[in-house]
Amino acid sequence: MLVRENTDLREGIKVMERFRLDAWKKAEAIESSPRMDQCVTAMKKEESVNPSVPFQKSQISSGTQLEKYKKNYLPMPGNPSRRSKSVPPRDLGNLDKGQAALPGEPLESVNFPDPEYKEKEEKEEIQGVIYHPDGKVEKVCNNGCRFILFPNGTRKEVGADGKTVTLTFINGDVKQVMPDERVIYYYAAAGTTHTTYPQGLEVLHFSSGQIEKHFPDGRKEITFPDQTIKNLFADGQEESIFPDGTIVRVQRDGNKIIEFNNGQRELHTAQFKRREYPDGTVKTVYTNGHQETKYTSGRIRVKDKDGNVLMDTEL
Repeated sequence: MLVRENTDLREGIKVMERFRLDAWKKAEAIESSPRMDQCVTAMKKEESVNPSVPFQKSQISSGTQLEKYKKNYLPMPGNPSRRSKSVPPRDLGNLDKGQAALPGEPLESVNFPDPEYKEKEEKEEIQGVIYHPDGKVEKVCNNGCRFILFPNGTRKEVGADGKTVTLTFINGDVKQVMPDERVIYYYAAAGTTHTTYPQGLEVLHFSSGQIEKHFPDGRKEITFPDQTIKNLFADGQEESIFPDGTIVRVQRDGNKIIEFNNGQRELHTAQFKRREYPDGTVKTVYTNGHQETKYTSGRIRVKDKDGNVLMDTEL
């Protein structure tokens, strides 16, 4: 990134040096012309020869602009060293800091590294360019949208409605503010999108396909790539819904309730695990290994940890 920035700066210096030399030639042509009309004719003729210099047709429309042009682009008498001195990167087009560039002033070429951003910008007709004292360069389009380039490489686009704002950071992250006050932040490194709604709901989309919803009341809903849904409640309870219909609920005391899609139900505690069958049969397994089965008929059967029958009321 540093190499690329250095290359862009060198190219910018070359372009501005060319602007300075072209400005010298145009200024000398102005001084040598006895009449203003001849000066305008010479400027138009040279512009047609060298179209790369971005002067507008109305640049010599008044004596005030001409004097300002001479003041800023011609060397002062007795100071010939200015002829060979390079112009700092932001000197051109930054004569009135914070103000839109005048028609008679050459516009500085801004390098937007993102091709998509530049292509989008080129589709809009630029109305004017504003050079801010802090180094920001702002382009205002006829349709009302604005493109702003910050010195650190951050780019900002403001829609014509004034409510749609897109910030593109140098690390690839993108932040969008939508007209409905949604804020969408994309983390380029992680491939994660974080959307915040005005009501307080936050939704995160991860590159793995996992989706998280954070609700204002403290509840969280997580959807995993296999479509398992897990709810985390503010009071500490948890609920997981699996694709096959199985539901697992974890209570605040740590007890777990499992509801299977076949109608069976399990209760897990620190002392035992109990399964309830649809026909009413209940089987309990204790931590010491003993098993107790109660049938709907009233029969009770107890086994030890090795499976030996200790009691069976039917026998």
